[in-house]
Amino acid sequence: MDDFEKHKQKLLKNPEFKKLYDETRVEFEIAKTVIRARIENGLTQKQLADKLHTGQSAISRLEGANTTPSISFLKRLATALNTTLQIQFK
Repeated sequence: MDDFEKHKQKLLKNPEFKKLYDETRVEFEIAKTVIRARIENGLTQKQLADKLHTGQSAISRLEGANTTPSISFLKRLATALNTTLQIQFK
């Protein structure tokens, strides 16, 4: 387990932190996945935004977990990143 995971596990013992973490987990998972796919495709935020006909600020908000994207935006994003969109309930 790396230092970040150890620190996160320690923080998750705090009920207030855990509640906030659980409320924003989906947005952070989306952000992490988008960042990874964008980098793997060798794209900057601006280049990805251009492919989506949107502004770089929209990509920045998404990657900063400051927004909850629509399904249609995620579908367009998957196409722009040469991947597929999968949504799961666990």
